[in-house]
Amino acid sequence: MSKLDSKIPKGPLAEKWTNHKNEINLVNPANKRLIDVIVVGTGLAGGSASATLAELGYNVKAFCFQDSPRRAHSIAAQGGINAAKNYQGDGDSTYRLFYDTVKGGDYRSREANVYRLAEVSTNIIDQCVAQGVPFAREYGGLLDNRSFGGVLVSRTFYAKGQTGQQLLLGAYAAMNRQIGRGKIKMYSRHEMLDVVIVDGKARGIIARNLVTGEIERHSAHAVVLGTGGYGNAFYLSTYAMGSNVTAAWKAHKRGAFFANPCYTQIHPTCIPVSGDHQSKLTLMSESLRNDGRIWVPKHKEDAIAIREGKLKPTDLAEEKRDYYLERRYPAFGNLVPRDVASRAAKERCDAGYGVNKTGEAVFLDFAAAIERYGKEQAHVKGLDENDTNLITKLGKEIIKNKYGNLFQMYEKIVDQNPYETPMMIYPAVHYTMGGLWVDYNLMTTVPGLYSIGEANFSDHGANRLGASALMQGLADGYFVLPYTIGDYLAHDIRTGPISTDLPEFDEAEKYVVDNINRLINNNGNKSVDHFHKRLGKIMWNKCGMSRNEKDLKEAIDEIAALREEFWKDVKVPGTDKEYNEELAKAARVADFLELGELFAKDALVREESAGGHFREEYQTAEGEAQRRKEFQFVSAWEYKGEPSEAILHKEDLQYENIEVKERSYK
Repeated sequence: MSKLDSKIPKGPLAEKWTNHKNEINLVNPANKRLIDVIVVGTGLAGGSASATLAELGYNVKAFCFQDSPRRAHSIAAQGGINAAKNYQGDGDSTYRLFYDTVKGGDYRSREANVYRLAEVSTNIIDQCVAQGVPFAREYGGLLDNRSFGGVLVSRTFYAKGQTGQQLLLGAYAAMNRQIGRGKIKMYSRHEMLDVVIVDGKARGIIARNLVTGEIERHSAHAVVLGTGGYGNAFYLSTYAMGSNVTAAWKAHKRGAFFANPCYTQIHPTCIPVSGDHQSKLTLMSESLRNDGRIWVPKHKEDAIAIREGKLKPTDLAEEKRDYYLERRYPAFGNLVPRDVASRAAKERCDAGYGVNKTGEAVFLDFAAAIERYGKEQAHVKGLDENDTNLITKLGKEIIKNKYGNLFQMYEKIVDQNPYETPMMIYPAVHYTMGGLWVDYNLMTTVPGLYSIGEANFSDHGANRLGASALMQGLADGYFVLPYTIGDYLAHDIRTGPISTDLPEFDEAEKYVVDNINRLINNNGNKSVDHFHKRLGKIMWNKCGMSRNEKDLKEAIDEIAALREEFWKDVKVPGTDKEYNEELAKAARVADFLELGELFAKDALVREESAGGHFREEYQTAEGEAQRRKEFQFVSAWEYKGEPSEAILHKEDLQYENIEVKERSYK
């Protein structure tokens, strides 16, 4: 085991990033035209990085497995993006955003990275406004803000419930401009299946054309992975069906350390599972917790009556409702961080107070908000504040303006009108804080191989605060990587084009082809989904919202056995020389089966509770997460042939500007 060098600049926290930018190497504009960069993934991180690097003059090759860059999963983000603008005048600042993020992550993230994120957050909003992103505005025309979990200020900029989509369209437009100029060469419907390492440096990738099945070699002076998270290892999640770990896992197998794989974001406001027929889950934005109140019945007999359809939730008297987040966490109420809200919902449902047929749902109720907004509007317009029907009508209009598309989506899926009856929600896998280990420059342990956005581990610690995913993705792509990659590429101005005829490309391509042939020619009798679902159940039941030593040890053995069974019994129809989604899916599930074991191993080694990693053996008397000082480090795993043989490396986390203490949202 070794200690990792994060290359954090010296000096005061608030000056680190500025001083670092002043001191790193630069590439002059004429030399940038001689340098190629591969960017894999076209979400907010990859798309913004591609556009910015091309604008700077680099030759960019961008890859995505979707039919268009704008299909990236970033489009699904709903609630907003954080920035320390303090437009509300409620006491926000760069330091406050930095503090909230480190505390929200349960003191398991790097101070320097998080402060830089908070520092550049304000630039992101200006950039996106200039691109035409239609952020919500107040009556006077100023940008509006709302609150998200884990904070006491309003710093979240939003575009209704479509923030990710609007931000991605901004990045996509910037990409299109560079595609039109010839500075970005776009490879849609291509999936990266390996990284090529030449003389110890990342010099290209092997990709498969998903339409024709052709295996292609692509070279560059540096490779950037912006390929998102690995939550689909759980099968049921809020991720797009195609989201996977393959690019990051292949990089891991080529020498990039994988950090904190067990840190998973469980989102508290998702539409509950309705049965085994489901292939994915749907997120209801955390922004709904601004106005929705979360509750379950106080008495089990009422919960049973609601489950059996004998009692409507709207008929349950106020004094018979348990607004458990407001009761347990009076300072933050319904806006506690996601991990806290998720565990609290699980605790109530496990105790028998769940409100749907499966007993795994709580209510998110907007009746009070509709009444509050309605009375305010009636007062403003000089109308009768005692007219119940009028108040309801006016209140619903305000809610519709703020959350209308979310309410519409919920009604389409559940067939219930959330304006009239409370939404039902339950926690689900939503984001992964773990990912490829990167230093302060966003470089992995493989020189020339960078990881940005959700694909790396860097900024969120053990729990991500809401509206911080979009912030990190755009910060990395627009404002961090374009500086730091130049420091590395400054040494490549005389290298010239990288040949794809090198033996390293031969070896990597052979590895990819052999793996595909093994899948195609496997004489099994079970579908890919058969194994994926079984993996998901192991992950959710034994590595989900709560974990313990016994379950984790069982999970490790069960996943290893399932992986062996997969390679013996999986059946992949069709051929490799055509569009074959089952083949693509099989390769991704094969990687999930390896990642899943490392995930459980990491959770077993981390004998503490922190953020989304909740070990039942390590909790306070009140049932809250109990951190242990000896685990104040980043777990970075080195690949050694099998997940069971992975070697743990540690990066110690030093806190010089924040006092580490038990989190409290009470």
